[in-house]
Amino acid sequence: MDFNTIRQLADADMQAVNALIQRRLHSDVVLINQLSHYIIGSGGKRLRPLLALLVARACGYQGDKHIDIAAIVEFIHTATLLHDDVVDESDMRRGKETANNVWGNQAAVLVGDFLYSRSFEMMVDVGSMRVMEILSTTTNVIAEGEVLQLLNCHDPDTSEIRYMEVIHSKTAKLFEAACQLGAVLTGLSAEHEQAMAKYGMHLGTAFQLVDDVLDYTADAEEMGKNVGDDLAEGKPTLPLIIAIQRSDAATAAILRSAIEQGGLDQIDAIMQAITDTKAIDYTLERAKGETESAIASLQCLPDSDYRQALESLAWFAINRSH
Repeated sequence: MDFNTIRQLADADMQAVNALIQRRLHSDVVLINQLSHYIIGSGGKRLRPLLALLVARACGYQGDKHIDIAAIVEFIHTATLLHDDVVDESDMRRGKETANNVWGNQAAVLVGDFLYSRSFEMMVDVGSMRVMEILSTTTNVIAEGEVLQLLNCHDPDTSEIRYMEVIHSKTAKLFEAACQLGAVLTGLSAEHEQAMAKYGMHLGTAFQLVDDVLDYTADAEEMGKNVGDDLAEGKPTLPLIIAIQRSDAATAAILRSAIEQGGLDQIDAIMQAITDTKAIDYTLERAKGETESAIASLQCLPDSDYRQALESLAWFAINRSH
């Protein structure tokens, strides 16, 4: 299945999610309405809520609480984006100005807080302590991941292990929760629940690793952000970590300096080093391994269009161009 076919499969559910998002975004404070609608409506694949819907259906869920779960996951994700852009001092996301660039850092942080608190209100409405447990733990782990990334920033000694820990906490954890909750809603066994969690974790990891690659290889207009943004912010992502390990001392010194100082002054030399060391190939191979592990986690599910969609999404994560 291609991505459009997958979206069509979940179209009715996704329309219900979008309607719920619009209802629950409402606030009596005008600025909250303006800013939250701006960021929610700024595009994106809505991949995390889509996963929550597809896994629930693949697990045989027949109720409507998966709509709430999908909307909650999107609110949490959007809150992290608002906070991320402030921390990173970003001015572009998905081809548009970031909310903090339009309204300022203070408004962006506070509306991010609003979205977090609204998501917890919605968790209560679901009426499941298990759902509350998983999502509250998830938001805590994501926050830890943000701090870990901050500690790695401008640190050229960041190891692959340390970096993968950031990915698992900051990015993959919400994928994991979105997928795990589909099994929780259906009341499946702990084995099924953990299998869906592993699917989400591996998929989220693959997705982030490909994002790391695209930061150096994608078309800026297609990506909706500037190529080399991670490097400019002093973030040692996996391609750069591998390039440092595999380069001679002089080239490694250039790469280390780029991480320490940030900026794109040495971008040509850095791109050449990444090419020469096959760091992109290494990162893509890691992502492929994560994708294969994600698909293996689906074996406990009965065959259906929804399971096939989940398999296709796993391949989409590593074969996309933006």
